[in-house]
Amino acid sequence: MDTHTHHTPDLHELAHRSSNGLDVRLLWTRSTNMVSVYVHDELLDEEFELVVDPDTSALSVFTHPFAYAAWRGIDYGGLEAAA
Repeated sequence: MDTHTHHTPDLHELAHRSSNGLDVRLLWTRSTNMVSVYVHDELLDEEFELVVDPDTSALSVFTHPFAYAAWRGIDYGGLEAAA
């Protein structure tokens, strides 16, 4: 998803971590009050984004994005090996 590439005053990064080419960002969109976790593997050039359900801990999704992606059935290709 391209949310991360279009920085607007409406989009806020709440947390970020990066290690071994794996970039994970916790994002909040003010106008929709939507929280999401964006994951990008720079080495494989693959990415996915998870919208955090209101009854789910955003920090938990940020900490364990691959578990939540697998639980939701999101195919993240080569990123599975990076987990």
